[in-house]
Amino acid sequence: MFEVLRTAVSSLWANKTRSMLTMLGVVIGVGAVIAMVAVGNGASRQMEGVISSMGANMIVLRPGSQNLGGVRQGAGSGATLTLSDIRAIEEECWSIKNVAPQVNTSAQLVFENRNWPSQVIGTTPGFFDIREFQAQKGRLLDGEDERSAAKTAVIGETVARELFGTANPLGRSIRIRNIPFEVVGVLAPKGQSAMGQDQDDTVIVPVTTAQRRLSRSALADAVNSAFIQAKDASMMDSAMTEIRALLRQRHRLSSDREDDFDLRNLTQMLDTMAQAARVMSLLLAAVASISLLVGGIGIMNIMLVSVTERTREIGIRMAIGARRGDIRVQFLLEAMLLSLIGGCAGILLGAGASLAVTKFLQWPTSVSPAAVALAAGFSCFVGVFFGFYPAWKASLLHPIDALRFE
Repeated sequence: MFEVLRTAVSSLWANKTRSMLTMLGVVIGVGAVIAMVAVGNGASRQMEGVISSMGANMIVLRPGSQNLGGVRQGAGSGATLTLSDIRAIEEECWSIKNVAPQVNTSAQLVFENRNWPSQVIGTTPGFFDIREFQAQKGRLLDGEDERSAAKTAVIGETVARELFGTANPLGRSIRIRNIPFEVVGVLAPKGQSAMGQDQDDTVIVPVTTAQRRLSRSALADAVNSAFIQAKDASMMDSAMTEIRALLRQRHRLSSDREDDFDLRNLTQMLDTMAQAARVMSLLLAAVASISLLVGGIGIMNIMLVSVTERTREIGIRMAIGARRGDIRVQFLLEAMLLSLIGGCAGILLGAGASLAVTKFLQWPTSVSPAAVALAAGFSCFVGVFFGFYPAWKASLLHPIDALRFE
């Protein structure tokens, strides 16, 4: 077997240019598979990170729509949700772990001679647990801030950078609509949301303070939305059922009237997006695998030409005692070596392409060991599958006919 392998290597080395061109299809195929799977895995991991940053077992509650001149404005446009509703959900729904109301507004933030437009969120301490926010500096808001409607604020990293640069923002006073707020904490960075919004470009204040001093709603107790966290993923449906029943009762809605609020299972929505990213990864890999098929056909064509060119060599080997199995193994080994070497080069090409995509296009990639193993295994399969027919054809040559071949 070692002698047959040495002969196969010698034959490939004697025709270096042809061997390299033959391997090119496999190199491109394997590289494309690895790079495409890496891009798809990167997208999936990014989506998983987004889901993690949004919090686990999340339900989003928003007010219903309102009519203006007979035109419906869409979910969230009404003022049908109050802080009292949120308190009732927290106290009466047994499947709920945490609730965080939100009073949202946008404002120009001012510190000394700097200013920055940002999103201001009025909420409760439960918001930080639900959204899994951590304090990078200072502290988060607590129950006392909420009860006393304190003018305290926790800012995101983007706001800290734009207003304070490299200075420490703790204890400093920023103005929100000309109202001074003391910065008591800076949030650890979270990055972008599923919709591409910068989650670090935010200011969080107590919900009671936002309602009394920053809200422009005609209803003093109104909230814009609420994040609700179920105790467990298995309780998501029961939590939504409980919330719907409680709010319909509180809002005195008869059975023939539709909800005046909107409930969304955010975790389910984000999981669907992550599943779509994984499917896209598989589709990219399937498309890239076509290149491997083309490379295999190239190997078969070149090996068939090689059989024709080396007919006399085959005849001489068989005349001096080589068996049909030896001839078959030699040509099969040549095809396998072509695909194996091409596969190794393709792995390096795919890994390099993945790094280049991350560096130059700023797109996250993740080279999967499973994808590498699959691509390498498939390249070997290509060598065996497409190399078998030329090897079989070479082994069928009759020694006398082969020696007479010109």
